[in-house]
Amino acid sequence: MSNTISTSDEFSHTTVLLPETVAMVLGVKQLNDVTSKVSGVYVDATFGRGGHSRLLLEYLAPEATLVVFDKDPEAIAVAKSLAAQDERIKVVHDSFAHLTKNLQALGIDKIDGLMADLGVSSPQLDDGTRGFSFMRDGVVDMRMDTTRGEPVSEWLQRVSADELADVLYEYGEERHSRKIARAIKSMPNYTSTRQLAEVIKQAHPAWQRGKHPATQSFQAMRIFINNELGDVEAFLAQSIGVLKAGGMLAVISFHSLEDRLIKQFLQRHSRGQYEEDAHLPIIPKCPKYFGKPKRVGPSDQEVKANPRARSAWLRGSVRLDTILVAQDEN
Repeated sequence: MSNTISTSDEFSHTTVLLPETVAMVLGVKQLNDVTSKVSGVYVDATFGRGGHSRLLLEYLAPEATLVVFDKDPEAIAVAKSLAAQDERIKVVHDSFAHLTKNLQALGIDKIDGLMADLGVSSPQLDDGTRGFSFMRDGVVDMRMDTTRGEPVSEWLQRVSADELADVLYEYGEERHSRKIARAIKSMPNYTSTRQLAEVIKQAHPAWQRGKHPATQSFQAMRIFINNELGDVEAFLAQSIGVLKAGGMLAVISFHSLEDRLIKQFLQRHSRGQYEEDAHLPIIPKCPKYFGKPKRVGPSDQEVKANPRARSAWLRGSVRLDTILVAQDEN
């Protein structure tokens, strides 16, 4: 089975860590370990073009349910087309930050598996009209959901150079954020992604060989305008409440900021930690919600076939019965 999904005559999307993610969300080491169709309720929190969902559906029983979320209207159009052919699918046009609310609206309290593929998809990057990339010229938009919110072009008109620099530094880890921000604010308008990238390039005193100097700045603006890290934090927090005991969480990330959030979340809730409270005579530990975290990277073969997979990490764990960690005996 190919993991490349054709989305139009021009754009296609190659799903990253496809069998690994579906195996993890089903709670098996590899898909060959699935010996019969699986019942239950599963969620693909970032449908995209449906690569992970399509493969997962091959292993789900006729009575199973798959709820798919996405912010992007184009992704939702693909999801609705697939749902018209498969009654197991329910489609939600919303951010996974509103996971619990939307599941409750569907009458779903608990689920058996939850997966997400964070960041921007290949069709979004390759479509110049979306403004995510400077490889094709387009409007400076960068919104995941084009039906709401503010495009980057409008935000750049009103943000101060200092605020912009803070965004470039915090979300793009751009060391030259101050100089780049001043250069961006000197532009008369923000109508072209290539013009914006060129201004950043001219302002950048040094950059990594083989990497465009505007890469980190574009990433930072995209993450900020879509509140991506805030959404990830909200999504992870809600996973505790929606997963059944024995249910699996599987999340793919592509850059260090997202990966750090996932790693720290799973570490915190797989170990149990002290909650500081000066008013309690004995400080209790947090409940232990997840089992030992797992981490999977792409194979050399996958990276060779799809270079965009090289920075991907899949992390996940099993939801436990809530275990209150015992106090230290001393």
